[in-house]
Amino acid sequence: MTLFERLSALAASGDRGVLFTVVEGDAAGSNALVLEGGETLGSAPEDAIGQADEIIRRGRNRLLVLDDGTKVFAEVYGPPPRLFVYGAVDTAEALCRAAKHLGWKAIVGDARAKFATKERIPSADEIIVEWPDEAFAHVAPDHQTAIVVLTHDDKFDEPALICALASEAFYIGALGSRRNQERRRERLLEAGVEEAALERIMGPCGLDIGADTQEETALSILGEILAVRGQREGGFLKHAKKRIHVEVE
Repeated sequence: MTLFERLSALAASGDRGVLFTVVEGDAAGSNALVLEGGETLGSAPEDAIGQADEIIRRGRNRLLVLDDGTKVFAEVYGPPPRLFVYGAVDTAEALCRAAKHLGWKAIVGDARAKFATKERIPSADEIIVEWPDEAFAHVAPDHQTAIVVLTHDDKFDEPALICALASEAFYIGALGSRRNQERRRERLLEAGVEEAALERIMGPCGLDIGADTQEETALSILGEILAVRGQREGGFLKHAKKRIHVEVE
């Protein structure tokens, strides 16, 4: 199978990879496809290929500038990122709808069958009516998955967060007031969760944009998810110190 045949098959196979293209330098025009796990087809500078795992993990295209001045564009291919919302509350529909606009796959889980319906959450690609342990086992969150816990019910939220912390998800958010977050934190510690692990939980989740409606809350949460994924602070661009659109290494 040629490089470009393998590239076209990535989405269907569920695999992820990054295509390196030398855009400036002695080897301009050369390509290499590096798959998650290390399989490599084609050729590109080793300094670029060595960054494949990190680029795939972050899921963001980037322009690399190597020590010798060679410029290599790294383009990520594979399935879209996933948003897994546990808690089929009204905000879940707004979150799923916003995620779909980004091209993400939206999944909702809840043990309460009367809430977890396609009629209530039409934007979800998949709805799982299971308790947290079964729902998380089904979804198997990976490093391209963002998790948001929304049930407002401790008997669901806490097991869901324990499952989330055991996953590779790049983002874990929990809705609720600061007081509720502190109470939840104490109960999770009592349940045996390490304090360092609790730092992964973004709670209360969302950016401080003065959100009031469900749609505004969804934008606040999704904005924070994108900021975490892009390793940004989520502040005003006016005050940004990093390049806005293209990362240069």
